[in-house]
Amino acid sequence: MNILDKIIVDKKREVILKKSIIPVSQLEASIFFEKKTISLSNNLRNSTSGIIAEHKRRSPSKAEINYSFTVEEVTKGYENAGACGISVLTDGKYFGGSLDDLLLARATVNIPLLRKEFIVDEYQILEAKAHGADLILLIAAVLTRDEIKSLSEFAKSLGLEVLLEVHNQKELEKSIMPTLDMIGVNNRNLKTFEVSLDFSKQLAAQIPNDFVKVSESGISSVEAINELKAYGYKGFLIGENFMKTNNAGKAAAEFISQL
Repeated sequence: MNILDKIIVDKKREVILKKSIIPVSQLEASIFFEKKTISLSNNLRNSTSGIIAEHKRRSPSKAEINYSFTVEEVTKGYENAGACGISVLTDGKYFGGSLDDLLLARATVNIPLLRKEFIVDEYQILEAKAHGADLILLIAAVLTRDEIKSLSEFAKSLGLEVLLEVHNQKELEKSIMPTLDMIGVNNRNLKTFEVSLDFSKQLAAQIPNDFVKVSESGISSVEAINELKAYGYKGFLIGENFMKTNNAGKAAAEFISQL
């Protein structure tokens, strides 16, 4: 069983537990349920940098990236740096995140927030909405076409945008549907953790122009972004590169100013 399979098994258990503790009615009573969504896809279309900066404490491939910042420091720093949006990891076991991180980010900034999570159930989309997210991530590698369709439709019914992540042509072909706003290509193979920008380059031409193209993971230089822009990418998700410094906001600001 690879790491991705393990995460999904744990996630399904976690959702069952959470459903037994926090009823849907409690999530729907959140003040954020009436909040108007801030569109990341619009921000990316109209941006010169396209940076989606990520709050990420650790990952399965890097035991620890950074635990020394508060969520408020990181997210405010990213907003001040001019990021188009912020990705907040909410998985606890493998990434050291939580839904509280999303809540704190929402209380701190006024730019689009992505709930970065392994979504397998509509309940997690309700959680995202209740904690102030503007969009959700769906990962094609762990979902069937029918699941992508029903989960993306449900997200849209709540006013959330959808970023779908793919890693190869097969995943892309099964996933294309009108309920997606953005299609992201993950440059990291989630099964082996090998990273290569070639994944983004090879799939670029296959992604219809109706969707905003996003390149995710393994981006650490301005040159890489300029290279990917030539392939039609408008969004660039960067986490580790900023988080591993002693001031993520400052690192993002310097990076964006170089762009």
